[in-house]
Amino acid sequence: MSAVGVQEKSQMTKGPLGLLTSAGGFSNLWLSLLVVFGLVGSVAIAQLMTRSEVRRELNCATLRPIQSKFYEKHIVHSAESKQIRDRAVEQFVKRLDPIRLYLTEPDAKEIEKLMGNLSEQLSRRNCEAIKKAHQLYSRRVAERAKYAETYLGSKFKFDPKTEILLDGEKRGRAKTPAAARAFHEKYMQYQVSIHLATGTELEEAKAQVVRNYERIQRRVEGTSEEDLFSMFLDAYARALDPHSSYLSQSALEDFEIQMRLSLEGIGATLSSQDGFTVIEQLIPGGAAFESGSLRPKDKIVAVGQGEKEDFVNVIEMDLRDVVRMIRGPKGSKVRLMILRKTGETTERFPVTLVRDQIRLEDDAAAITYHERQEGDKKLQVALINLPSFYADNRRNGRSSARDVQRLLSEARKKGVDAVVLDLSNNGGGSLRDAVDISGLFIGRANVVKQSMRTTSEGAIHHEVLRANDERVTYPGPLVILNSRVSASASEIVSGTLQDYKRAVVVGADHTFGKGSVQSVEYLPAGLGAIKTTVGMFFTPGGNSTQHQGVVSDIVLDGLYAGADVGEKTLDHSLPPQKIRPFLSPEAYVTEGPDAWLQLEKSVVERLKKQSQERVAKSEEFKKLRETLAKNEGRRGRTVVVGDILSERQKAKEGEESPEDEEESLIGLSREERQKRYLERADVQEAITIAADLARELSRVNITLGEKSKVRPATGTATP
Repeated sequence: MSAVGVQEKSQMTKGPLGLLTSAGGFSNLWLSLLVVFGLVGSVAIAQLMTRSEVRRELNCATLRPIQSKFYEKHIVHSAESKQIRDRAVEQFVKRLDPIRLYLTEPDAKEIEKLMGNLSEQLSRRNCEAIKKAHQLYSRRVAERAKYAETYLGSKFKFDPKTEILLDGEKRGRAKTPAAARAFHEKYMQYQVSIHLATGTELEEAKAQVVRNYERIQRRVEGTSEEDLFSMFLDAYARALDPHSSYLSQSALEDFEIQMRLSLEGIGATLSSQDGFTVIEQLIPGGAAFESGSLRPKDKIVAVGQGEKEDFVNVIEMDLRDVVRMIRGPKGSKVRLMILRKTGETTERFPVTLVRDQIRLEDDAAAITYHERQEGDKKLQVALINLPSFYADNRRNGRSSARDVQRLLSEARKKGVDAVVLDLSNNGGGSLRDAVDISGLFIGRANVVKQSMRTTSEGAIHHEVLRANDERVTYPGPLVILNSRVSASASEIVSGTLQDYKRAVVVGADHTFGKGSVQSVEYLPAGLGAIKTTVGMFFTPGGNSTQHQGVVSDIVLDGLYAGADVGEKTLDHSLPPQKIRPFLSPEAYVTEGPDAWLQLEKSVVERLKKQSQERVAKSEEFKKLRETLAKNEGRRGRTVVVGDILSERQKAKEGEESPEDEEESLIGLSREERQKRYLERADVQEAITIAADLARELSRVNITLGEKSKVRPATGTATP
């Protein structure tokens, strides 16, 4: 989901989208961007380039110079090689046809042949190979659309016994046109079953599948040269490593908006369904919400600018284009033609909205307070949910570090007994904010060391980033909740505080495992930006999170547990490294109001045992384990389409899998989403572990206090 004046939800995306940001630059200017990449974002250091006032277009002549920019600072690759050229073609083919439905194996080989000497061609400003590859793909898309219309005609029969292997990597590309057609037939059976599972009648299900192929055909045939070249450049970047990428101008604008946690638009989350742009959610405080005229599930069928411009029909229009039409500056007007179905009646009416600035509070740090009974005493635990490490580096801009500091100060004043920092849905963010947030718990300390290539010959330099807080904002018991998609900046914070024995890390067996650093550099105006992997980062224990991630002290089943998610699963992932530890002795505050206690292994082991006993008896965790086992059993295997109908029916009866979590939250109010979040088994168990930790450290502190007169930091039982 990306914030672009309205929020756009891609049909192809399932699960949280992570954040990538940057930190650093010329003249101490911190520049922050957001990058969406599958499930995870990345930490980055950005350098600001001089931006031309004259906007340029991405064209054939600009491709080669942009390619060369990636090699100026890349941590591994300093010059193009045959390996990179081959990988680039492979990534381009994947980008064209990720599900391996359209291009056969001979097609892929033909594209490889076409692009065999592409570098030489681009040097001569010749992009015919890229265009011909896309033309071949476009022909195959048209053939599939035509065959869908034929196959799903009057003679079609739904066969619930149809078996299909959806995993394209395992299935491979079809070797012949006949094999491609056979798989396409199975795939259409699968597509029809998805519609039938929602209660759609067979004839309408067939029609919707046909219309979907027609939409894809129109979109592919309407691809501009600029979009095609943008796709190629991004594929080329992915040939270097999974996190280097090309950001088109429109994508760059989206990133900057999301990173600030504010946007100017109508305040709505939109999706594309069967050719219609559908309102999924209204953001409180936004123009759409405040108007009182719009509801979730309303369809936007036309858009008009200002008070007088004609409406433009947006049915069957690409969602990104609709979003761009609705987005606009604060104070300007936009008119929406709405189609609303209520029972058996359908209304069509216009709504005029004044665009305004919207705060994306759902993505900001938030705190809630929870009680746990410990004997005859009630313990209070503060839960801080941090979905991303956001940072708006304009003057007085918003910062996740400042927000978390404010919430921790509030919690300390309330005298809470423990804090849970939830990073389980956090794919990364601002490097500087990750360092600063770590410092809120340990004060002055080395937090992360990053390696960078400093010369064209490949000499490596290591730089330490420190937290320099004069005071420890919160010195009490701390638990960090992670998941398989906690990545980058999340791994820096949890890994750092684990290395210092400052926090108990709970959640998935390990985090995502992204330990590389990217820099985001602006290109001349109109050309977007490039993101290049310029180094690796290490936590104070000398550990790289690359591949292995941060290993939890206490493992809990939760979001994405068991999912095939992680850095090591990505194409061309860089190998992990290790360096000598660089822990700061001054971080260990042992006296005064900022004193905090290092966690002893025995304490963590007791907490682990207590948690395991609770989890073993928990009905919530039992249901979760059963669902996870079911998901694991069908991951990568052959699917029987008839099973989809029965599984969707069970889901309606209350059996919902973690993979449906994102979809199940769409259309819910903020209060309902918050309620769902707080009901999560891993969140509740993390709160209980924090209460247990407060009790354990209270006992330790009493013993220490008798010997050294160390006083608690607040009115609570812990320092």
